[in-house]
Amino acid sequence: MRKFALPLLAWWLATAFPALADRLVVATEGAYPPFNYHDEQGRLTGFDVDIALALCRAMAAECELVAEEWDKLLDGLEQGRFDLVVASMARTPARAERADFSEYYYRTHSMFAGQANRHADVSPQTLAGLRLATGVDTIQAEFLQQRYRQSHILLARSQEEALAWLAEGKVDLVLSDSINLLSFLQSPAGSPFDYVGEPLADEILQAEARIAVAKGRRALLERINKAITTIRLNGSYDHINRQYIPFSVY
Repeated sequence: MRKFALPLLAWWLATAFPALADRLVVATEGAYPPFNYHDEQGRLTGFDVDIALALCRAMAAECELVAEEWDKLLDGLEQGRFDLVVASMARTPARAERADFSEYYYRTHSMFAGQANRHADVSPQTLAGLRLATGVDTIQAEFLQQRYRQSHILLARSQEEALAWLAEGKVDLVLSDSINLLSFLQSPAGSPFDYVGEPLADEILQAEARIAVAKGRRALLERINKAITTIRLNGSYDHINRQYIPFSVY
């Protein structure tokens, strides 16, 4: 996972020079396709990235995109290294204590992926003793730890790593966002696998992705919410949606 010194530089510039106060540092993970990932040239791309850029245009803000490890994104907000996080993050009670969240900008569901012919039933009783993987500090991790206590839960640094474990035979099933799984299942590494079971309905698995800002930055949050409405109305959102996902996620 890549880490950059640029967020700190951008923060210093905005603090030292008021003229640059509308320069925003936008953080994402860069390891969660098709939402955020690095292309073959190492550039950040994906649904989250394009949405972030569209929101910046709607806010008339100059934005710098940076990648950070998933479990350090909220740390960066609290430390003032980032202005906002656009990384397919759901609002949870624990996260809401550390950051404020926008209106949702997409909805989805969580599902298992694996050998569909082996694991049609995904109830906790049926999956007892199996190796289940997901990313650390995610709603899927919380769900597995609370609902699948008789299974072996393995937490990866990212969902991308969890899916690599599945491809390598290190785990039996991976729990992730259904659209993130679709990107994997359509890849060469994911071709032997499929969705397993039905989309999971549980209060833990909130299905709304939101943008996070530091606690108390209400003016910025209001601008973001207005910008979400703007890109929904001007067609930018639908255009980005079609580029990455074959159905509406709003």
